[in-house]
Amino acid sequence: QVQLVESGGGLVQAGGSLRLSCAASGRSFSGSAMGWFRQAPGKEREFVAAITWGGERTYYADAVKGRFTISRENAKNTVYLQMNSLKPEDTAVYYCAARQSVVATTPGLYHYWGQGTQVTVSS
Repeated sequence: QVQLVESGGGLVQAGGSLRLSCAASGRSFSGSAMGWFRQAPGKEREFVAAITWGGERTYYADAVKGRFTISRENAKNTVYLQMNSLKPEDTAVYYCAARQSVVATTPGLYHYWGQGTQVTVSS
């Protein structure tokens, strides 16, 4: 089992930055690929970014490439999402997820999910 708790969301003006954190607990975190997803009202949950267990490879949705950075500190069981140059269309609930396998971009392939943190970007 892996428990995930996100933090760092909030209200920010367009062009601003936020850093989300995802703290994991449970032995199964070891070896897990991690992903960030988001869901806006009335829309499906969508892939944002993902990172391999060792952090050597990262993957991004086209909509956030060049603005968001995913990273992890395995010693702290924590994954981060640095979000820069935020836009109103980035407004959503952001979720972190863990997968005890290789990286994936499909939400249904992740085994564990956090409760989400709200990010609101005002224009």
